[in-house]
Amino acid sequence: MSNKNLKILLASPRGFCAGVDRAIEIVKKSINKFGSPVYVRHEIVHNKHVVDSLKKIGAIFVEELEEIKDKTRPVIFSAHGVPKSVPKEASNLNITYVDATCPLVSKVHREAENLNKKGSHILLIGHKNHPEVIGTMGQLPNESIDLIENVEDAQKYSKKNGKKLAYITQTTLSVDDAREIINVLKKKFPDINEPKKEDICYATTNRQSAVKKIAKKCDMFFVIGSRNSSNSVRLVEVAKNNGCDKSELIHSESKVPLDKIANCKTVGISSGASAPEILVEKFISELKKEFTLEIEEVEIIKENITFKIPGKLN
Repeated sequence: MSNKNLKILLASPRGFCAGVDRAIEIVKKSINKFGSPVYVRHEIVHNKHVVDSLKKIGAIFVEELEEIKDKTRPVIFSAHGVPKSVPKEASNLNITYVDATCPLVSKVHREAENLNKKGSHILLIGHKNHPEVIGTMGQLPNESIDLIENVEDAQKYSKKNGKKLAYITQTTLSVDDAREIINVLKKKFPDINEPKKEDICYATTNRQSAVKKIAKKCDMFFVIGSRNSSNSVRLVEVAKNNGCDKSELIHSESKVPLDKIANCKTVGISSGASAPEILVEKFISELKKEFTLEIEEVEIIKENITFKIPGKLN
């Protein structure tokens, strides 16, 4: 098996997006500025490797603010965004906070508030219990927003009040799934208001497009990322739906399935927006031990987006 040739198609762009880069940077800069420990509410981004490396330099991760033992220490809100009740609670507890919400998620929050002010009833297309969805729904009073998770929800939905309907979406959905749901809603409610600019973020869209471009050429497709990372799980679905049935998520506890790969000529690799490139390199070096690799990077677009760090950390 040691001389078996294997071609690798490496999807690009892959891995960290600007929002994830910014969130990780905010934790590091907060530790530099305030000393350690700093607290982080929820995983800053959905990746064990990232969380563990930040723990090592002085970040303590909590699920809720009441778990913070030393209220004099600052807390950072994760990139997924938080309900309005969370900053309010931090102020009540006199805890200094730094908000690492991705600017593209904040844009959806503002959109929701504006639509609500204009008197619309809002439908959020997204996955129940995902922190981003909890954060977005938590921008508004309960009765003014409903969650639509799938086509079936869209088909069954009936208006609850006389208000005009508007929809917004989670930023990390499958572009194709979201389109299907949106089509059902538009058919059912022709005057539903849609976002001026799509809510699904550039990074999600680009990573899915890159996977689509190469999936059908691959015998197997691997996405490096965490099980609770929405965008990573979507990439696996995208690969399956676009010509590569044998697509798998490689997470922190995964064993590299060398026996399956041994039957392949071409393997595709991508990584979720919260997965560091070092994990891709690690995966490839595991393959190098068993195969002679030919690696081709397939780039569909160059990403050069960066987001500013909050001024108070500079």
